[in-house]
Amino acid sequence: MERNHIVTADEAGSTLAALVRQHHEGLSWSRAQRLCENGQVLVDGAPRTDPAFRLSEGQEVRVEPSRPREREPAAVIEFEDTHLVVVDKPVGVSSVPYERGERGTEMNRIREAWRRRGQRAAALAPLFVVHRIDKETSGLTIFARTKTAERSLGRQFREHAVERTYLAVTHGALRSQRIESRLVPDRGDGLRGSTRSPGDGKRAVTHVDVVERLVGATLSRVWLETGRTHQIRIHVAEAGCPIVGERVYIRDFVARGGTPIASSRLLLHAATLAFEHPVTGKPVALAAPLPRDFLVELDRLRPVGRPGWNGPREEDPAGLG
Repeated sequence: MERNHIVTADEAGSTLAALVRQHHEGLSWSRAQRLCENGQVLVDGAPRTDPAFRLSEGQEVRVEPSRPREREPAAVIEFEDTHLVVVDKPVGVSSVPYERGERGTEMNRIREAWRRRGQRAAALAPLFVVHRIDKETSGLTIFARTKTAERSLGRQFREHAVERTYLAVTHGALRSQRIESRLVPDRGDGLRGSTRSPGDGKRAVTHVDVVERLVGATLSRVWLETGRTHQIRIHVAEAGCPIVGERVYIRDFVARGGTPIASSRLLLHAATLAFEHPVTGKPVALAAPLPRDFLVELDRLRPVGRPGWNGPREEDPAGLG
């Protein structure tokens, strides 16, 4: 494969591994996937380790077989005790395994972090899923370490007592608003979405607060009143402003003549999390700073010479103040 390749309109939507194989005659699927997983394939200058990452027109793909392999970083644990653990999940890592034996999930990263500390008993003990965030979304997620904690935290999520705030960059001029709809698994075209049929679907409420206007995009703080699958991604897309880097809920935007902004990742980050400790009852409030790749994309979308919002500060690690 040529060392640099610009994704064409016909190639948009292809997976990273498929494109690498397409442009390298005789390359096997397994070798193409390993190149990606090893961090030896760069998209817009940054390594993408997910072979299934879907590309957008105009993105630059560079293959560097001699590049040192990426070592998976240890999990960033923001809070832990004997009852639960809260981690700052990077983009491209699944919260939990979807297939038996799947590697590279956040659960495995947590266990590996404990092994490195010599906490072998903890590494072998079960972790219980309390909630999930999308593979392409970065930020805070919780795992329970005991059944008691799992039940308590699960109840708090069901009762919408957990406070969650996200930072999102969307296409266009999204406005501050409250969005309420009823979401169904299939709106009639194979995608999750809102329904107008009385009594169908589950109630979903999203609050949007604009932080900064960008070039062709908007940075917003998004607060979830409910927590449905893909809720933020669906609601802002249906408002006409899908998230930059969106691969699924972009169809209507394109159909209306919109041109997606190329991005190396989905610009959605779970920035803050607040809940009641499942055993002590004390409040726990955590914040995760925007990761570097998000900040790079954010800065790229700012008008030249305008200071604007400059990301997280030491006293405000999520950049929400």
